Amino acid sequence: MIATELIDSKKYPPKNIIRDILNIIPYNNRYTKSYLYLAKLIYDNYHVKEVKSRRINIDILFYKEYGINSDKNGYFGEINSENLNIHADDTIYRAIMYNDLEKFIFFTEREEFDKDQKLMSDLYPYEIKRYLSSYKGYSLLELCCYHGAVDCFKLLRTKFNSEITETCLKFSFLRGNPEIMSECLKYKKPDYQCMEYAIISHNIDFVTFLINEYKIEIDLGYSGIYNNLESFLVYFDQTNDINKCFVYSTLFDFPSLSEYFFSHGAEINTKFKYGETALHAAIYRNNKEMSDFLISHGANINEKDRDEQTAIHYSATNNNKEIAELLLSHGANINEKDKNGTTALHYAAKNNRKEIVELLISHGANVNEKEKNGRTALHYAAKNNRKEIVELLILQGADINEKDNLGKTALHYSATNNNKEIAELLLSHGANINEKDGGEQTALHYAVYFNSKEISVLLISRGANINEKDNLGKTALHFAAEYNCKETAELLISGGANINEKDNDEQTALHIAVSKDYKEISELLLSHGANINEKDIPG
Repeated sequence: MIATELIDSKKYPPKNIIRDILNIIPYNNRYTKSYLYLAKLIYDNYHVKEVKSRRINIDILFYKEYGINSDKNGYFGEINSENLNIHADDTIYRAIMYNDLEKFIFFTEREEFDKDQKLMSDLYPYEIKRYLSSYKGYSLLELCCYHGAVDCFKLLRTKFNSEITETCLKFSFLRGNPEIMSECLKYKKPDYQCMEYAIISHNIDFVTFLINEYKIEIDLGYSGIYNNLESFLVYFDQTNDINKCFVYSTLFDFPSLSEYFFSHGAEINTKFKYGETALHAAIYRNNKEMSDFLISHGANINEKDRDEQTAIHYSATNNNKEIAELLLSHGANINEKDKNGTTALHYAAKNNRKEIVELLISHGANVNEKEKNGRTALHYAAKNNRKEIVELLILQGADINEKDNLGKTALHYSATNNNKEIAELLLSHGANINEKDGGEQTALHYAVYFNSKEISVLLISRGANINEKDNLGKTALHFAAEYNCKETAELLISGGANINEKDNDEQTALHIAVSKDYKEISELLLSHGANINEKDIPG
């Protein structure tokens, strides 16, 4: 049905269906494997090029299961994948997931059972408070509410007097067990997030209950993101707000819905609460048909959102070449800046969108345009290890020694992240190897500070001034001593570093190593002739 009714009829792009399938996992993780399998079928059958959900953690899960890597930005390595494990057999969490009371009782009767234990898992909905240092995860009772495990819920309440929290109530609207919800409502009052979960659950009775009993308004953003058309229509029926419904209708990827509101007098440049127009939303959803419709009916192509981003910014970020071409053909300002001075080319370079970079440059994008912080697209490409984009920008005239507001060049950024290939490329095209930033630090200082050994070797082999000082008089060897980089210190010494060079406080590398009790580096410096009697300013 998905294939015939949505994909083959061209009503819904396959990558959008995959996105929506993956997006639902945190809200019904019992069926994670099934959702992943369904997404994989669509991915294979329709040769989808890019997979991207609303949460990178879920993209990682898809990668772990099927080896499909959607990580264009290098973020996968920053995520703790252990937090993505589905509950294993013979755990109390598995018992809750399946409301297995017998097994649950078994776990609660064990000597080591902790009724206050918490679970940290990225397979569950995010909560803002999870970013607080005091946050420990979800309680057993909260998990019962999430999974609708009514028998386990009752046991925790009667035997352990487990506390009903606001999260318990929110989760009760997500799973919809009436007994759990009724008990939670005795102790907590619903809020807007309960409405969010009611919309996600696609239970219109819960939605209308919250409207009628607690005067909580439907958030049309959630209706659109989670494809709950029924809640959207309930809102329209109650408010008859043509303009608002027109803007949010674009989230459903059904042009006929938006056409209805437009034909009934909706203003085409009406904005969301954050300043986005319907055109912004259509591009965010990668909906070319809707974008075409809006533009052909007078949508302002250069309208800005709250962050002063235009449609061309959105197309660059979302890697939609077809829509970018459409926008440019209708006069989109290619060098338009947002509130940070960022152009579409900056976003394309940051996010590794090579085809978009090529398209923008071919239409006259300024490759040396600067943000308010002074960074060009080349700075970002070098910083984020985008070799192909670095090559492309250089060939199109990017100033290789351009500095940002901190005095950093692209070479400084390549040294920061140990991007050897980028550094080699920059040097081969004339990057100044001894260029200094605002603190008079060279790329070699950066390489040592960030312990980028390969870059250090490269810079020294290419003739970097090994004894160059920053504004505090420190050389790269001072940095190696200060940050306990023994191998780099050996490299610097073998390359001719002045072992007794003093900084502005008259300190040598040995002073620093000894003061920090770095024994191995101290011994290394002494073995290469460091003056043990050298005095700093205090003597």
